[in-house]
Amino acid sequence: QVQLVESGGGLVQAGESLRLSCVASGRTFSSYGMGWFRQTPGKEREFVAAINWSGSSSYYANSVKGRFTISRDNAKNTVFLQLNSLKPEDTAVYYCAADSATGWKVTTDTHSYNYWGQGTQVTVSS
Repeated sequence: QVQLVESGGGLVQAGESLRLSCVASGRTFSSYGMGWFRQTPGKEREFVAAINWSGSSSYYANSVKGRFTISRDNAKNTVFLQLNSLKPEDTAVYYCAADSATGWKVTTDTHSYNYWGQGTQVTVSS
């Protein structure tokens, strides 16, 4: 029903930056809360950042505060994640997710998101 496609991942050195993009299908994108999560093999999926439907509210994991920025362009059905000052521990597959039910708020709960992208790999070398 709703498709999310991430892009922008790659291989960078520590201290460098990347910008991830997630393009969503559907005409009701502006009503979705959006989130970014990341996962490494053998570990639980980890919350990274979230933004509400208007972009007026956002929330970040402590591990990325001050380094990552989430934003959205509802006219283009796109959410972004700017990753600055990257560290090797940021290496993961990054997933975007959409919450079509409670988009007016931000949430860190994976179960609040009912649509997920396929992921994009971010690798940070030291």
